Amino acid sequence: MTRTAQFLELQPLLFSIAYRILGQVTEAEDAVQEAWVRYQNIVDEPRSAKSFLCAVVTRICVDVQRSARVRREQYVGPWFPEPLAHDPYTDPERMAELNDSLSYSALLLLERLSALERAAFVLHEVFGFDYAEVAAAVDRSEPACRQLVARARKHVREPRPRFRPDPQARDELAARFVEAMREGDLTGLRQLLTDDVRFVGDGGGKGPAFAHPVESLDRAVRLVQGFAAQLATGLVNLRVQSFNGQPGVLISDQQERVVAVMVLETRGERISQVRAVINPVKLGHLGEVADACALRHQIRDELRRR
Repeated sequence: MTRTAQFLELQPLLFSIAYRILGQVTEAEDAVQEAWVRYQNIVDEPRSAKSFLCAVVTRICVDVQRSARVRREQYVGPWFPEPLAHDPYTDPERMAELNDSLSYSALLLLERLSALERAAFVLHEVFGFDYAEVAAAVDRSEPACRQLVARARKHVREPRPRFRPDPQARDELAARFVEAMREGDLTGLRQLLTDDVRFVGDGGGKGPAFAHPVESLDRAVRLVQGFAAQLATGLVNLRVQSFNGQPGVLISDQQERVVAVMVLETRGERISQVRAVINPVKLGHLGEVADACALRHQIRDELRRR
């Protein structure tokens, strides 16, 4: 196989590794592209294209993640990963690990780790690399990598749900949530949310988001009631769509430009958390992005006219 063919075959895996280390779609794509440039420029053919490219993309991501931690200390408000509509990599033998590692809850837990711990954990626990492969990728000894993974496990340990939710049931729950918002059905909405439901928004200081997390059922219902009034203007559209393997909602304007994404976390047959990504910088990979602030003013003007 040519180098181009080898790279194209491995590209989905490389992106999936990079996204789980970085939590950012655009930065993961940049890391994969940089790995390709380095692969093109080497003189000697590596023994294994997969080992070489996975090591290169991992080291690039570790460097990026280290600088990202500094940037996130200055981030305005809550920080969420960039929503991923589709994971290009599949492996039937590791489907459970791949799906679990993609959720917002899992990615936010990984934020507790150092860059090296995160890379070692992702390679070993998610993608099933042995410790020799991990050691080659992060340029550390095998014993050191065992320690990295062991420390990572302690940091990200959390109770796992007893039963995995049925994907179809979760999608139906998301559809009922959207319908309740469209209809302003507050009674129906209360039946869909847990008593301790939490709404959190990531605007990054660049888009309109909740000033503080909205917690409790009553406050959440009042928030959605206000949003239902905005939907009634016809200036905003909703579409159920999965993000990061979880049910979600894509919010767009009349021109189908992306306004925000809501990722829904479920507990049993109800929604326990809604994470909204409103920062336009994190939405560009999903399509053309609307000016959410301008849209909010347009909606307010329309509501005043009514």
